[in-house]
Amino acid sequence: MTERAASQRAVEVDGITLHLAAPDTTSQEWIGQGEILKQLLACWLMVDERDLPLSPRITGVPGIGKTTLAMAAAQTRKQRLFIFQCTADTRPEDLLVTPVLAESGKIAYHASPLVSAMLSGGVCVLDEGNRMNEKSWASLAPLLDHRRFVESIVAGIQIKASENFRACVTMNEDASTYEVPDYIMSRLQPTLHLGFPERDDELAILSYHLPFAPAELLALTVGFLQDAHKLDLDFSIRDGIHVLQYALKRMGQDPAHPLSKDTAWREALVLVLGEEAQDLAALSRKRTRALGDQGPLRGLGDFFFEGDNPLHPDR
Repeated sequence: MTERAASQRAVEVDGITLHLAAPDTTSQEWIGQGEILKQLLACWLMVDERDLPLSPRITGVPGIGKTTLAMAAAQTRKQRLFIFQCTADTRPEDLLVTPVLAESGKIAYHASPLVSAMLSGGVCVLDEGNRMNEKSWASLAPLLDHRRFVESIVAGIQIKASENFRACVTMNEDASTYEVPDYIMSRLQPTLHLGFPERDDELAILSYHLPFAPAELLALTVGFLQDAHKLDLDFSIRDGIHVLQYALKRMGQDPAHPLSKDTAWREALVLVLGEEAQDLAALSRKRTRALGDQGPLRGLGDFFFEGDNPLHPDR
């Protein structure tokens, strides 16, 4: 990084110099499902000088393209993009300002991607937000309502967001997540749910990421994904990309004795998604049985009385 670039990435707030994070410069095209992109852009629109932008949450299964959607929206608005990856051990200071011992021996304050977006008028994506604990979410409560600021205990300053600052939160639908507090959920509105793409869109997405993939392999992968979607299995476009990538690498590994397309693809399917992915119908039945075996929630009385017992306290 040049000296000039370094100076441009430093901002003074109440006498404290904050060193800003670098924006994400990845170029990302959004393919298909244009309505949800319009919905996200509408959330960030201000219809009056007294209006405030919304900070929506984008939900969907892992690998479906939630972060890509937010990246494309930032690109459409021609704003710098900052992404903060939320984890179970994210602390409030990780979200805001972190003190770092500089070469001079003095403390330097480094702004997170979120605070960098606030100060530079960019877009911040809090990726996989429901992996974060309540203590960290609490530090963002004033930012997500009409106050639009955060307070850094570490730096001892209040940081106000630029008028151009926009934010959204992506959330996966799986069991390895925290329950986000109600007072935060009420601030993350509306909910934009990203579903699986249609066949033509899914083919276009795979072709965009792997333009060198043979049409036969693309068709195999799209057919597999579409069958999985119909059975309500959570295999995503990211899974399809990984299957294709590995299959192509195996085919190109030994030009003198190349694997056939079908053999390479079948091997990739098993190694990327597991043996069960070879029979989607059987996998769907297995998961349905597993969910059914859980049965309805039981009360304390169920452990002592049969369901039709007149002494059952809930009857």
